[in-house]
Amino acid sequence: MEKQILRDYLEKQAIPVVIRKKKSYLTYEGIPDRYVYILKKGIIKTSVVTHEGREFNLRYLTDFEIVSLFKDESSQEVEAPFNVRVESEEAELYKIVRDQFWADVNRDRLLQDYVKEYYRRNLMDTMKKMQQMLMNGKFGAVCTQINELYETFGVQTTDGVLIDFEVTNEEIARFCGITSASSVNRMMQKLRESGALKSVDRKLLVTDIDFIRENIIY
Repeated sequence: MEKQILRDYLEKQAIPVVIRKKKSYLTYEGIPDRYVYILKKGIIKTSVVTHEGREFNLRYLTDFEIVSLFKDESSQEVEAPFNVRVESEEAELYKIVRDQFWADVNRDRLLQDYVKEYYRRNLMDTMKKMQQMLMNGKFGAVCTQINELYETFGVQTTDGVLIDFEVTNEEIARFCGITSASSVNRMMQKLRESGALKSVDRKLLVTDIDFIRENIIY
């Protein structure tokens, strides 16, 4: 019901939809941007760059959702807090001039409530991610990320739950703050040897999610 509020607004205002191809960026961290993007269809990834110049992945977005909305309501342009990149073959996104969007939000109480809930959810997601990174060791962090992929992309099959999206060990390492992909390789091999994970056509098949979750500190 909450997302219907946003859908109704987009339809009423006839907000245009843009299409972006795989590996194209919507925003770059620290670069001024004047648009709000809302994902209509596709997969995108958010990430930041550490002081050492390494990329740290934040999350995948796959559902109808606001992609980039920055708190400053008065400026026409603000610096993007993270990178946003298309990960599917293409993605469809609503593209709104940010000061127009904020003017509309301030006139619509239901839309205001939706935006407040958006910020609340994002704060909780960020806190959860920080907690997982602080409380889990490297192996627990990898298990945490696999569980997140399981919940985001999982498709039930006769042999287990297929993570129906190609994710490399390098990408998993970037989600976990691990500098060496070889470390992730060893941990993934441990999961395969335990019988919790298999590789099928370059995708991951989860055969024992309970074992994976037993290694996560919540």
